[in-house]
Amino acid sequence: MRLVLISLAASLVAATPALANEARVEARGGAVWGSGQTEAIAGVAAGYDYDLGDKAFVGAEITADKILTSGTKVTFGFNGRVGAKIAEAGKLYAVGGYNTENCDLCDGTWTAGAGYQHSFGKLYGKVEYRHSFVNDGFPDFDAVVAGLGVKF
Repeated sequence: MRLVLISLAASLVAATPALANEARVEARGGAVWGSGQTEAIAGVAAGYDYDLGDKAFVGAEITADKILTSGTKVTFGFNGRVGAKIAEAGKLYAVGGYNTENCDLCDGTWTAGAGYQHSFGKLYGKVEYRHSFVNDGFPDFDAVVAGLGVKF
């Protein structure tokens, strides 16, 4: 009986990673550009991905990013992402959502983009592109960030 229980416990532990929904937190940095100007950007993100079988996932994410120049403020983002699992460690995804204003005279923006996330055990790295659609008379802008994070 003890052998059966040990075998059952071992098989459950081995199967757990394949079914793992995951929470994550990350630090990130990159560049934002538009209207002939380029500035650095830094921030943090937290999210949760839900498995849709062994080939796909969907997730939610909250971000806090700051363009590293005077006259800007922290932008809070509320995003969703959907994508495909690539092999054992990769995720290719589309991302989009709403970000709050990044300056006093600005409005919030809607964003759309894509990214790739690669796991290294409990750690991961990612690269992501986003386009921001601006409605307040200012031109649209783009951003690329690289992030390093941990999964739970």
